[in-house]
Amino acid sequence: MKRWLSLVLAALSVVAAAGAKQASPPPAITPPKAVPLPEFLKAADEVLAEMSKLLDLPVKAPLKKSLRSRDEIRAYLVKELKEDKEPQQRYADQKTLEQFGLIPRGFSLEPFLLDLLTEQVAGLYDPKTREFYIADWIPLDEQRVVMAHELTHALDDQNFNIDPWMKAARPNDDAEIARDAVIEGSALAAMLDYAFREQKLSVRDLPDVTLLIRGEVLKQMAEYPQLAKAPPFIRDELVFPYLAGTTFTQQVLKANSGWGDFHKVFEDPPVSTQQILHPQLYISGTKPQPVSLPDLKGVLPHGWKMLEENVLGEFGLSAVLKQYLGQDRAEKLSPAWAGDWYALFENEKSKQTILVYRLQLDNARNAARFFGQYSEALEQKYGTRTSLFRRPNFFQFQTPDGGVFLRCAGIECLVVEGTSRSVFDKISRAIGWPAAPAPAEVAPLKVTAITGASR
Repeated sequence: MKRWLSLVLAALSVVAAAGAKQASPPPAITPPKAVPLPEFLKAADEVLAEMSKLLDLPVKAPLKKSLRSRDEIRAYLVKELKEDKEPQQRYADQKTLEQFGLIPRGFSLEPFLLDLLTEQVAGLYDPKTREFYIADWIPLDEQRVVMAHELTHALDDQNFNIDPWMKAARPNDDAEIARDAVIEGSALAAMLDYAFREQKLSVRDLPDVTLLIRGEVLKQMAEYPQLAKAPPFIRDELVFPYLAGTTFTQQVLKANSGWGDFHKVFEDPPVSTQQILHPQLYISGTKPQPVSLPDLKGVLPHGWKMLEENVLGEFGLSAVLKQYLGQDRAEKLSPAWAGDWYALFENEKSKQTILVYRLQLDNARNAARFFGQYSEALEQKYGTRTSLFRRPNFFQFQTPDGGVFLRCAGIECLVVEGTSRSVFDKISRAIGWPAAPAPAEVAPLKVTAITGASR
C-alpha cells in the first residue's frame, strides 16, 4: 500500500495544544492581508536560529524563504503529486486501497487529496529545492509556531539529507511511513518545545505528549470540511506521523539525553510502523520478521499481472481491522503483528483483482485470535457471499468476484481473495503448506447481505 499522504499536514492542527491561537484563512469575501516580506524574512531567520540552538543542529547553508498564496500552494501540491509517482503506480495504489477495503471503490482519491491538502497546508519545506514556504494569510505572530515546525525540517535536511533518507526505505511502504513519522513527529515535538520555551518546559518533561495533542487535533479536524468527510483511513494516515511520531520522539528523547542525541534515529531509523507505535521495541532493537511470497506467476491463470507487492505493517493491519471490527478490537489485535507481505494481481481484461496476503503473528495463541476475528472481518467486508465452509484454522466462501480464503498454521496466516479454490490450493502448495480441508460437496447457502458492507 503506497503512502499517498507524503505531503505536510498543517502545523496549525496542533498549535492550540501548544497554547497558541489557531489561525485559519480569512473568509473568501475578505482579501487576506499579506505579511510584509521583510518582516517575514526577519522572523524566519530568528526562528531558524532558535531552532538550531534548541535541536543542537547547525545551520549549514542559507535557506530560501518565501510567502505563498493559496493558489501557489495548490500548484505546488499538484506538481508534487504528479512528480512523486507515475500514473501506473498511482493506479496500483488506488486499487490496493480499494481491495483492502480502506477506500470505497471508484473513490476519486487524487482530486480529493488535492482539495484536502490545500485546505490544510499552512506552511511547508520542500527538500528538493530546499525552500521554506508559508501561507501568506497567516498573521506574523502565528506564523512563528508554524515556522518552528517547518524549519525543523529544514535543519534536518541540512544535517541528514531528508529526501534520500526517506527514499532509502523503499520499496517497503511500512518502513517509509515509519521514517515519515520520525520526520513529522520530531518536527511537532520541536514545535511544542519552541511554544513552551518561555515556561522552561519541553516534551521530555511531559508524562505523555499524546494526551496533550490528540484531543486538540481531533477537535480541529472536525472544523475542516474536506477532512471531516474523508474516509477514516485517509484521516488516520494523515494524522499518524504526527501523533504516533510525536510520542515516539518523546520516548526516544527520554531514553537519551535530549535533542543532542536524536541524530541516532537518523543514523539507525525505525524499520516499521510497529516500532513507531511501540517505541520500546525500537529502543530495544526488536524488529519485525521478514515474510515473503513465492513467485506466483506460474500459479495464477493466464491474463493476470501483478500490480503491487509490499508490506502492510501493524498500522495498515490496524486500519483494516478498524474498518470492519471497530477501533477497540483493532487496537487489541494489531500489536500481535510480527511481519507480513502482500501481492495484488489484476486481470488485464476484466480488471478484477486477486489479493494474496501472508501474515506472521507473534505467537500461536494470537494467530488463533487473528483467525477468529479476521474471518469475521471478511464476512463484514463481503456483503454478498455463498457456500460458506469453516473448519479449524480454515475458512472459505464464494462471492461474485471469486472465492475468499483464510487459513492459519502455527504462527502464520494466509488470506487469498478473488480467485478459485484450485488457485488457492496452488498458492498454499507454493508456500510449502499441505492441502487445506475441502468439503466433499458444499451446498450453496442462501445469499446474505450485510447492511453497510463496503465490498
